Amino acid sequence: MNLKSLHLQHQEIHLEKLERYGIRLVIKREDLIHPFVSGNKYRKLKYNLVELQEKGYAKLLTFGGAYSNHIAATAYAAKEQGVKAIGVIRGEELKAKAGENPTLNFARKQGMELHFVSREIYRTKTQPMFLESLYRRFGDFYLLPEGGTNALAVKGCEEILVEKDSAFDYICCAVGTGGTISGLINASTVHQKVLGFPALKGSFLKNEICNFVSGKNWELIEDYHFGGYAKISASLVNFINVFKEQTAIPLDPVYTGKMIYGILDLAEKGYFSRGSSILAIHTGGLQGIPGMNQILKRKQLPLIQ
Repeated sequence: MNLKSLHLQHQEIHLEKLERYGIRLVIKREDLIHPFVSGNKYRKLKYNLVELQEKGYAKLLTFGGAYSNHIAATAYAAKEQGVKAIGVIRGEELKAKAGENPTLNFARKQGMELHFVSREIYRTKTQPMFLESLYRRFGDFYLLPEGGTNALAVKGCEEILVEKDSAFDYICCAVGTGGTISGLINASTVHQKVLGFPALKGSFLKNEICNFVSGKNWELIEDYHFGGYAKISASLVNFINVFKEQTAIPLDPVYTGKMIYGILDLAEKGYFSRGSSILAIHTGGLQGIPGMNQILKRKQLPLIQ
């Protein structure tokens, strides 16, 4: 994937509650980096695709769930690179309804072969026995972990921050598998604090991040996952819709929406001192909104606009 020019917006947010507390919030619009391989997915795939090409792989295999940003982005990027993509999908029950799922349907249209496994088997995705069965089934392939996080992904995410970003006191991002925040920690300066807002419940992410970083200037804020991965409430939907009306910035409901909600709530609670400047990374994920709206409609909850 090559970008001829990359002009990412730093969009300052003017909200009364931020001005009341003397806090400056700027959103870095990584969601605009590519129409289909947006945000941190472009960053994570960049050097993995270089490695794949240099080693001469003709196939790429990776893992994901029903509405995975990673699956959608990888499918498109692989097609662009002329590489066969295989997606191991969590949940055998999805096979019959894949055509109704916006993310899986998009991935298939890009040429990705979808291989559905039970949730029990999916939990063994890093185990040698399961990986051997995949090699027997699909032949040789370049293995990309769930969410795309590995050392090469972290290297790509280190490029999110540029020189002018060193002026901010805080760098904030949503956290899924830990690759993006690891790159931000490695690229941050010693005077900056990197805050991660996990989309999942559980403290296992700390160990994952520590595999890639040596810096200590970071913290996981674990109070804004809204019940866990892909869980959402009417209040969060309303927040996302109102925020878009006020700023013209769309937020996804799994990652960035929860992060921005958390930042504004922390500001009200006095977490940030007056005069603090915050750079929040918009990591994309907007492709997941149609799928989330299907779920919200079934639950008779308001939809994301």
